[in-house]
Amino acid sequence: MFNEHAAGALKVERALHESFFKEFGLAPDAVAATPMAPTNLAYTSYLLAVAYGAPYHEAMAAVLPCYWIYWEVGRELERAGSPDPLYTRWIGTYASDEFGDVVRAVIDATNRVAVRLSAAERHAMIRHFVTTSRYEWMFWEMGYRREAWPL
Repeated sequence: MFNEHAAGALKVERALHESFFKEFGLAPDAVAATPMAPTNLAYTSYLLAVAYGAPYHEAMAAVLPCYWIYWEVGRELERAGSPDPLYTRWIGTYASDEFGDVVRAVIDATNRVAVRLSAAERHAMIRHFVTTSRYEWMFWEMGYRREAWPL
């Protein structure tokens, strides 16, 4: 399931983001040369550390907010609407029924795995879920503030 999601994300999100870059007049080389903002680097590093160094169930819990929060934000923004066609396209991607089906599948899979685990193992899952939920908030805030490296 996660392999399919990764392939789909690469296809859908890459096309979406590349269209934005083109409309903003950003060349692919310029985009590739742009360093990740500090929060983005910390968040992705955390996810990779969990994926490589923790059990599978902890990695599931760590990536769940990536899905779930985007869907919730997309649905909320869809209710609010946007006059900007770029935002409308982004919102439509993450508020879609198709993306909602993916999110529900990940929530269901995570719950099915968690129910078979010990209380300590579920606590580790919750800890990662809360941490990456905080990183999600920081990620959105980072964009709003246009975070950059101070040096």
